Amino acid sequence: MHDIILLQVSGNDRPGLTAAFTAILAQYQLNILDMGQAVIHDTLSLGILVQVPPTAEAAPLLKDVLFQAHKLDVNVQFEPIDIERYEQWVTNQGKDRYIITLLARKINAQQLADVTAAVAANNLNIESINRLSGRVPLSEEANEKNTRACIEISVRGEPKDPEQLRAAFLDIAHERDVDIAFQKDSAFRRHRQLVVFDMDSTLIQSEVIDELAKEAGVGEQVAAITERAMRGELDFDESFKQRVALLKGLDEGALERVLQRIKLSEGAERLINTLKALGYRTAILSGGFTWFGEYLQRRLGITYVYANELEIEEGKVTGRVVGQIVNGQRKAELLKQIAQEEGISLEQVIAVGDGANDLPMLGTAGLGIAFRAKPLVKESAKQAISTLGLDGILYLIGVRDRDQAELLAGGHSSSGASN
Repeated sequence: MHDIILLQVSGNDRPGLTAAFTAILAQYQLNILDMGQAVIHDTLSLGILVQVPPTAEAAPLLKDVLFQAHKLDVNVQFEPIDIERYEQWVTNQGKDRYIITLLARKINAQQLADVTAAVAANNLNIESINRLSGRVPLSEEANEKNTRACIEISVRGEPKDPEQLRAAFLDIAHERDVDIAFQKDSAFRRHRQLVVFDMDSTLIQSEVIDELAKEAGVGEQVAAITERAMRGELDFDESFKQRVALLKGLDEGALERVLQRIKLSEGAERLINTLKALGYRTAILSGGFTWFGEYLQRRLGITYVYANELEIEEGKVTGRVVGQIVNGQRKAELLKQIAQEEGISLEQVIAVGDGANDLPMLGTAGLGIAFRAKPLVKESAKQAISTLGLDGILYLIGVRDRDQAELLAGGHSSSGASN
């Protein structure tokens, strides 16, 4: 009969600890059934599940392991595992896994307590917890606006009530100033290939049409229409035509003046550069204007741009657009078109937006993210980011801070652009 034993080693970490114990296991020709190791603040926690064959005796093995632990000044515990318990564990490995990602400027115990309580209430079992962000400095000089914290929790099982769990996460996110993403841990999550962005108030901080309206002296009128459209209170096409009509007679030079005021959203450049280094394709799908989308394409190296063509005649804005309006439905159609051209599935697409007209593409993509969005959009989208910049998206696909640093050190950053 094979014995199954769980060895748990803990203590101050140093080079060679794992090698020392696995060398003993090798002497007894043991099979490794499972293994996990973590180091938190230079403290090691190592677990090894071993199968002791009938030809080996457990007692001498345990004696040698204890002697090695004493020699290395670490703690070791043994736990015999019942065969039936092990077989049940093997059977459970086919259950679905989910990834819960917590994002905030700083993560505190209350946020984690609330999230793990919601997980427990839905009969999900936490298997591992990892930090994706770099270590947060404690110095007062550290600017909290620039800090990022992310913890990734892997859970196994099926939620007892998926809608209740999602509602609980939304409540926690609102009350505790934390973003919480809940994704199925599939191969697609780790192998996305295309990211499509809304432009205004997503990739850039402003609404370009509002800025043009200020130049035309109709800023308040256009801003009011824009706000109602983004909240989903107005039909996008009609509201867009109304706003563009108010720009009639605007001098073409106003576009350049507005361009000088445009600022990228926090983390946009870091995100795009990292995605490019990873081989992703990117696209702007915007209800704004191609004149500005193409500028961002040149600046950031965006692959595709689809937006509205503002008609200009004799140096003046006519108050009309050329061709089909890029509304919400058109964005979803363009997303599908690009995915087909690239030969990828919709599950491999990430869509990012902030307004009601972005919901169709957010729902079409495998991963739809509402970025600093209106309440309606945040509640309707699969995921939402409000506490961090756009580069927080990298955490949702499992990219760690040190991965980003390595990728960007390879010379993939664009020249002359800053956030």
